[in-house]
Amino acid sequence: MDAALHPDQPQAAPRRALALLLLGPPGAGKGTQSHGISRKFGIPEISTGEMLREAVRARTGLGKQVKSIMESGELVPDHLVCALVEQRLSQPDCAQGFILDGFPRNLEQARFLDHWLRPRGRFEPLALNIRVDPNLLMKRLTGRRMCPRCRTIYNIYFNPPHKDELCDKDGSPLVQRRDDSESAIRIRLQEYEAQTKPLLDYYRDSGLLREVDGGPEPAAVTSAILHLLGAP
Repeated sequence: MDAALHPDQPQAAPRRALALLLLGPPGAGKGTQSHGISRKFGIPEISTGEMLREAVRARTGLGKQVKSIMESGELVPDHLVCALVEQRLSQPDCAQGFILDGFPRNLEQARFLDHWLRPRGRFEPLALNIRVDPNLLMKRLTGRRMCPRCRTIYNIYFNPPHKDELCDKDGSPLVQRRDDSESAIRIRLQEYEAQTKPLLDYYRDSGLLREVDGGPEPAAVTSAILHLLGAP
């Protein structure tokens, strides 16, 4: 029977679009988890870092501003990052939901996102924090090695090459990124903790924060996240 002929009949509310905000320290596996969630829900994964690089490559007006700032070694100001995010979220592929990796990073960005989402009532925001023990994070990051030729990523603790410090695919000597040194990572983690604690409190107070253990194998973490999100 056509429900349109019976306007008094209660109708099922349309499913709101998921606006998932992935939080977690460097090495938590946000990128890996973002891929899995994106495939499951059919919504785009949006990395702030990649978005900044793409704007620079495309030489947009914002991209030109970002390029000069990044080349000077300074942080891109919140108002420019927020403008890029607004442009990206306004694209048609985000209408059914999206995953943000690397945004928001602070309270100003979180409040901007709230302001953007609120009048668009179709979105259901959720902040998901991936928790990982600091010692495990240190191994994940300091153990990371990359082949400069084929760009394959290894980890000397969890995914070592067959021959010490040599790429399995082409035999090239593996390299460690400068910012993967232990001293650099400790600074990054300290900065992350200082910047993110207020953000976690903000979403916790709003009732929008969920947390998951990012220590197990990636597939197990993905399964836990999908269960938390109510995926079939």
